[in-house]
Amino acid sequence: MKVLIPTDAFPPVCGGSGWSTYELARGLRARGHDVTIVQPKPGTAAGVREERYDGFRVLHFGAPAPDIPYVRNYYKSEKLTRSLAAYLGTLLRRDRYDIVHAQHVLTTIAGIEAGREAGVPAVATVRDYWPVCYWSDLLHTREGLALCPECTAANMRVCIQPRAGVLWPLALPMVPYMRANLAAKRTGLARANAVIAVSRRIAGDLVARAPELASTRIEIIPNAVDVRALRASAEGAENAEDAEAFALYVGKLAPNKGTSSLVDVVRQAELDWPLVIAGDGPDRPALERAAADSGRRIEFRGWIDKDEAARLLARASMLIFPSRGPESLSRVLIEASALGVPIAAMDTGGTRDVVEPEVTGLLSTSVAGLANDVRRLRADPALRKRLGEAARHKIEREFDAPAVVARVEQLYLELAAR
Repeated sequence: MKVLIPTDAFPPVCGGSGWSTYELARGLRARGHDVTIVQPKPGTAAGVREERYDGFRVLHFGAPAPDIPYVRNYYKSEKLTRSLAAYLGTLLRRDRYDIVHAQHVLTTIAGIEAGREAGVPAVATVRDYWPVCYWSDLLHTREGLALCPECTAANMRVCIQPRAGVLWPLALPMVPYMRANLAAKRTGLARANAVIAVSRRIAGDLVARAPELASTRIEIIPNAVDVRALRASAEGAENAEDAEAFALYVGKLAPNKGTSSLVDVVRQAELDWPLVIAGDGPDRPALERAAADSGRRIEFRGWIDKDEAARLLARASMLIFPSRGPESLSRVLIEASALGVPIAAMDTGGTRDVVEPEVTGLLSTSVAGLANDVRRLRADPALRKRLGEAARHKIEREFDAPAVVARVEQLYLELAAR
């Protein structure tokens, strides 16, 4: 089959969603399919620039977006959707693609509209909460753990305050636009031939919070990880018996990731291992100040590339995952599990799809509980080994790329046959 994949992110510079898209594309290619990538580049000059990455044809779609608050949002959403849909429709008709499979918020509605106009089945993968939350994270406030119960005008006025800062009253006139934008995304997503939710939590929230999707086919298919390639990248980096043990956090340093609690966790756990933090983000300055005052050994590595992250994971004695999310389906949890790293995580979002409590990791619902789980892992080598081995087997069964991509391929074939 000829598959067109519009995606917001793709290697070499991307986060977890981009690497998940890459694993899908690579898996489809391994099964004999012809895959083309289209990636919008908001804020760049209009036009299409073709590049290659790992043999894939990657078409970068330039789209101007002025750096003016709120005006930029319109250019990156409504205006980009129209121009990208027209371009994708031309590609689908001209090159006779069999499937268009959109991957994220900037590309999904455009991909679906282009597919319908060209008579090509359209699939959309939903990896976070963008169809049901303007901010994509369901967080009602930055201070508490409460999730937004419903995207009403009143609730939007609450959640806009911590994001707009002291000038938040000036942002209130944007609420009607934000609600209309979100409703249009839900309506557009409902026009897909099938929606892939990467976790049970994502699927459940789509059903509960988006009545427009009541008659849309929703499949739960996780992000794929090439387990063999991941372990090859980490080969030789496994923690030697005489190497110093350490705990690890990998990811963005941001409110929804719960990183502001990392120092409290290691302090309450009385962890005598170093904590290595690999990542960057808006919470880093405050986290560095807290680390300096903690008296604990905390090392900041900043952003690291994919291979270095694999090697660091393989050497870690435990992974701490403090996210207050809700997480859709964390790639770092999947990769840590594939490498047999024991995990102490907050029980949020789709985390349970990876971490089964007391089987493949430890889950908690509070900072104190997470600290207690870290303490348990530190004190019990047998527990670390048992959880790590069970996690490795689970990822091999449920998340390895060949098995996941085969499920996606079967969906394509069913849709194309209709």
